[in-house]
Amino acid sequence: MSDGNLKFGIFLAPFHTLRENPTAAMERDMQLVERLDELGYDYAWIGEHHSAGFEIIASPELFIAAAAQRTRHIRFGTGVSSLPYHHPLILADRIMQLDHMTRGRVSFGVGPGALPSDAFMMGIDPARQRDMMLEAIEVLVPLLKGETVTRKTSWFELNEARLQLTPYTKPMVNMAVASQVSPAGARAAGTHGLGLLSIGATSAGGFNALAPNWEIYERKAKQHNQIVDRDNWSLVGPVHIAETREQAFENVKYGLEDWITYFREVAALPIAPAEDEDPAQSLVDSGLAVIGTPDDAIAQLKRLQDQSGGFGSFLQMAHNWADWQPTLKSYELFARHVAPVFQTSNDNRQTSYDWSGANHERFMGAVTAAIGKEIEKDETEKRNAGNAAAS
Repeated sequence: MSDGNLKFGIFLAPFHTLRENPTAAMERDMQLVERLDELGYDYAWIGEHHSAGFEIIASPELFIAAAAQRTRHIRFGTGVSSLPYHHPLILADRIMQLDHMTRGRVSFGVGPGALPSDAFMMGIDPARQRDMMLEAIEVLVPLLKGETVTRKTSWFELNEARLQLTPYTKPMVNMAVASQVSPAGARAAGTHGLGLLSIGATSAGGFNALAPNWEIYERKAKQHNQIVDRDNWSLVGPVHIAETREQAFENVKYGLEDWITYFREVAALPIAPAEDEDPAQSLVDSGLAVIGTPDDAIAQLKRLQDQSGGFGSFLQMAHNWADWQPTLKSYELFARHVAPVFQTSNDNRQTSYDWSGANHERFMGAVTAAIGKEIEKDETEKRNAGNAAAS
């Protein structure tokens, strides 16, 4: 089902155990993005979290500004900016500045906020977060287009608000709304003609919601005269691959238990397997994760294409299940052996290979004839030289 244009990247929360030095962990995150840039990955989306000690990047904008100076091609995204935590004018101003500083290499991913502990510390009622997100989007879109906005809500006020800079990316920076099982993200994205970011695409609930969320997205876009494009739909899922499945399962013993414990006991998101199950095998059997070979990753992507009807990019959830070197190897194997299956990078090579093979006998015949001709020419030259000497 691939049209040859599928793009690839990572969704970097990030996840770092409490056993590690946080300064060194963030530097490895930076080094990972640099390596992905070298490998030809298209995107790196960077998260925002403020509590629980595991997802330690508080400002995706700061990380992106630094990473953009150390890379050449890869595009960045806030994955995602939690809108209820920020006054819309200040956040729009930071994103507009980043659009200029990166020369258009940034996307603006938004959501309601994932960790209840973040909202609690700021006195935000989790039941209000999605409504607050929608109110923020309604003013962020015109602000980022360079328009003037006056608006008063229960939690922010704008009086003839206008950003100082016009967009570097015309007509505005690319913007996407996070979506999991709830239809709120798809409704907001469709209403405003924004991209869709399906963060839990491989979880049971997220996988089953892919087609329904796209239907909601299209329906709301039609109601509001917006144009939607499947190329602006990104799906997220965890992947770790190695040369063999046995090696991949061995690799993830390094950090998988810490990741599962975090989701089971702290983050409280329903994606961790039951305690009496083999964690790696359970994640694979449920379809949530790929732990295996490049062929297993290819099969997962085709499964997602079949379920969704098609999407524009796949983002590997950066999870640090394996140690540093096996982690880098996994991303390299994906770039070398998985991505080309869904892109056109090898089309001409394959056509040339097939054409050369189909004409092999004809070409070899011509080569043999040419060699024979040169041999005959040399023999004639020797005969003529001998005759000349004899006379």
